[in-house]
Amino acid sequence: MRKLSFTELQAQKLSLGGRRLPVSVLLDDVRSLHNVGAVFRTADGVAVEHLYLCGISGTPPRDEIRKTSLGAEESVPWSYHQDPVSLVHDLKRQGHQIVVLEQTTAGVDYRRAAYRFPLVLIVGHEYQGVAEELVALADLAVELPMYGVKHSLNVSVAFGVAVYEIRRHWEETCGR
Repeated sequence: MRKLSFTELQAQKLSLGGRRLPVSVLLDDVRSLHNVGAVFRTADGVAVEHLYLCGISGTPPRDEIRKTSLGAEESVPWSYHQDPVSLVHDLKRQGHQIVVLEQTTAGVDYRRAAYRFPLVLIVGHEYQGVAEELVALADLAVELPMYGVKHSLNVSVAFGVAVYEIRRHWEETCGR
């Protein structure tokens, strides 16, 4: 075993053909620029279609975002929207399943959820979570099981866990 070279890694990327995962991500008031940057980097890793930055979520160009994203803000399509509620209404009309990553009365384990594509995954503020108005618009709420004392993970970490599971589900059900 050995580490892959940069050239080998680039060749693997080219062989994927640039096909994006039919998933968009909406950041609802994610205040930490480092979390925004980490989401950009993970969004690039799974090849999401679009990243919607909403409310107080920071936008590029910012050094703090770039430091964590390592430039992924240049490879992930993104846009800023002040009002996430009207955006979600538009995305629902376009046929997207709206999925919130949030602990709710109807939450489903993220590994057992009935995902359908295209979908929008909404992640929220570091302390307050996803806004109630967005939870009310959701078709599905997914959550990560927590076995320790704390009841949540860092927003960018939770996003990474959930979006890789969504990608796995898409690959298994929709082909690659």
